[in-house]
Amino acid sequence: MSVKLATTLSPRPWGVDTLPAPFVSPPGERIGEVWFTPPPALDTLLVKYLFTGAALSVQVHPADAQAPAGSRGKEECWYVTAAEPGAKLGIGFIRALDEAQLRAAALDGSIEQLLDWHKVKAGDFFYIPAGTVHAIGAGVSLIEVQQNSDITYRLYDYGRPRELHLDAGIKVAQGAPYPGALHRHVAASGSETLVEGPHFRLDRLDGAPGAATAARYRGPVLVLPLDVPLAVNGETVLPGDCALAESIGAAAFGPGLSLITQPLG
Repeated sequence: MSVKLATTLSPRPWGVDTLPAPFVSPPGERIGEVWFTPPPALDTLLVKYLFTGAALSVQVHPADAQAPAGSRGKEECWYVTAAEPGAKLGIGFIRALDEAQLRAAALDGSIEQLLDWHKVKAGDFFYIPAGTVHAIGAGVSLIEVQQNSDITYRLYDYGRPRELHLDAGIKVAQGAPYPGALHRHVAASGSETLVEGPHFRLDRLDGAPGAATAARYRGPVLVLPLDVPLAVNGETVLPGDCALAESIGAAAFGPGLSLITQPLG
């Protein structure tokens, strides 16, 4: 059986007509996401690519304790792979808002101006805790690593005819600025630990992992080559793929950049 995870190309109203290589767009569809099916061994973690031709809704996700019974919450992070000039991510607010102010801003559309919009470029990284109000702007390509949850509460959608979830969303939303410590720019070379808990870990590697990094990754791990192929159990894994390695030692890393990730707990 292949080590590569199955992929799903998901049409979205904010997607793109032409996907960047190595992905291929189905004729006549605007693809916004490329999902990798979580393997049973790591089914609490979801990895996907996002490609935006228009802005996503202003939205928020609940924490585990706030999610409906039998569901998990959603914390996520974004590793920007490409961005058009002026592309932005809206994360948190420029000033503190209480629930009444947040509701009023969502209803009259001023929530868009109250978001803190961060201009982005390739290599930017953001961790998005549950409860953080956010929106991905147009012209961004990124890899999202998240808890495997599909609970999204839309607060504002630019007049598009989609359901909003004001009551549920405002109940879990934090009307606060985004902590600067959760954003960094990852250098073009070198390995970095990007996330270490509470729900998953994530590293950007340059070549093979060092001994300390390899020691942290016990058990199965997901591997995503970013610029050059690598191998898992002897099978070639290309950029644009995501593979399951039974252990970090099952992956043969050559020169080049990759992401590795696994859930915690």
